[in-house]
Amino acid sequence: MAEQYVASDKRTGLEVAVTGEFPPHPDDRVRIARTSTLFTRLMSTILSTENATERRERFVAVETQLEMAEALIRGDMTEVQRLLQATMEKMGINKEQLDELARRIIDQFGSGANGEGLPPGDQPLFPPPDGR
Repeated sequence: MAEQYVASDKRTGLEVAVTGEFPPHPDDRVRIARTSTLFTRLMSTILSTENATERRERFVAVETQLEMAEALIRGDMTEVQRLLQATMEKMGINKEQLDELARRIIDQFGSGANGEGLPPGDQPLFPPPDGR
C-alpha cells in the first residue's frame, strides 16, 4: 500500500506531497522527510520571487542542478559533463576556458590521491559527445 509524506512551508502555505512505497528503515524515512521539506522550502522561495524573469531563471537553475544530481546518482558521467558544460556556457565560460582551468588545477594541486586524477593537460576536461 502506498504511503504519503506531506511537507508544507509555513511562510507561504505551499504543500508538496510525496506518495509511494517507502523503505521501512527509519533513516530512509528521515531522508524522505528532510528532502521533501527542503524541496518544499525551495519551491516556496522560488514561487515567492516577485520578478518573473528572476523566478524563471531560478527554476531553470534548480532544474539543472536536480538533473545533475540525478545523473550523478545514476553514475552517468557523460550526462553530468554535458549538463556542467551547458551550465558554464550559459554563464559565458566556454569549453576551452574550462579545459585551461582544469590544467591549472592539475598543475597546482597534482592529479589527486587516488593516482588517477583529472585528465592530463593534452586531454579536454569536457570531450565532445561523440568521443573525438
